[in-house]
Amino acid sequence: MPEAFSFEVTHRCGAARAGVLITPHGAIKTPAFAPVGTRGAVKSVTHRDLVGLGAQILLANTYHLHLRPGGDLVGRAGGLHDFIGWDRPILTDSGGYQVMSLSDLRKLTEKGVEFRSHIDGSKHMLTPERSMEIQRLLGSDIVMAFDECPRADRPRDEIAASMEMSMRWAQRSREGFNAGGEHAERSALFGIQQGALDEDLRKISADKLADIGFDGYAIGGLAVGEGQEAMFATLDFAPAQLPQDRPRYLMGVGKPDDLVGAVERGVDMFDCVLPSRSGRNGQAFTWNGPMNLRNARFAEDTDPLDNRCTCDTCNTYSRAYLHHLVKSQEILGAMLMTEHNIAFYQQLMQAMRDAIGEGRFATFAKDFRRDYLR
Repeated sequence: MPEAFSFEVTHRCGAARAGVLITPHGAIKTPAFAPVGTRGAVKSVTHRDLVGLGAQILLANTYHLHLRPGGDLVGRAGGLHDFIGWDRPILTDSGGYQVMSLSDLRKLTEKGVEFRSHIDGSKHMLTPERSMEIQRLLGSDIVMAFDECPRADRPRDEIAASMEMSMRWAQRSREGFNAGGEHAERSALFGIQQGALDEDLRKISADKLADIGFDGYAIGGLAVGEGQEAMFATLDFAPAQLPQDRPRYLMGVGKPDDLVGAVERGVDMFDCVLPSRSGRNGQAFTWNGPMNLRNARFAEDTDPLDNRCTCDTCNTYSRAYLHHLVKSQEILGAMLMTEHNIAFYQQLMQAMRDAIGEGRFATFAKDFRRDYLR
């Protein structure tokens, strides 16, 4: 790792781990969840509020920021931290997943991906080297290698070929990152394990990534439609295939019960749009399961959203008022629901860290599922 980075596992409880990841912009206690600020902003919530809600790290999207306002502009503004006014750690994904999802707008080759912007149709080329360059301009603390993410239901030979290409891209990402000068000295580069649901392919991918050498390792290619049972079956072996002394990051996950099950299997870091997207659509995550505030049964419910939650939304407003805001499509409704969901996710992560530190994670996970999935 660069001198500015370190990672230590401080407690273990079964396969679950609690630790601390040190970055130039502060420490991240793991297990950790990163709200998704795709374009440098988490929808419906301010950065000031994110800090108050307990967010330790923010995820931003290389693809979207490259197209608008542009990596060069952000670089001239002093990097993403200065541009968006966020002084805590930032992780940027490589843009690979977003480009791969544009099946009708892109052309994939060994060199990289040629694609047309979903904004104005302009043509762009994204390669491992270009992804590293854009992320350097953004100035993120954690940089993700460029990879391809195929669906898990593709034929095995296609998944194997895609994984092998992603490993070649991982090597090029490492070389492009190392050429970044000062940014490479103070930022961390994470490799991404691929191989869909196949244990042998995942092991090949993990070994190749370890040979290249990364500061952390992500588990990619999950939460793309395979379902929780298949995801957990993959997580039964995938985290243990990765280096034990580095952080493990499960990309794009997920629902609260996904997080508990993944931590149970040794994952340290997560990101997902669900807390903010669901909040804007009237769904709250609570210790007793998800709750749809659009439902008429909440129209006269004077209880707080979640009796166990300590956020301002739960301390101040009733379910009836939140139901009214959601049904009226008031912006305040989206704001309050999003704030609650992000607060709940951060409280869940803290509860898991505490349970691991106190050697009672198995009991915590059992009790959580009993209440959440009832």
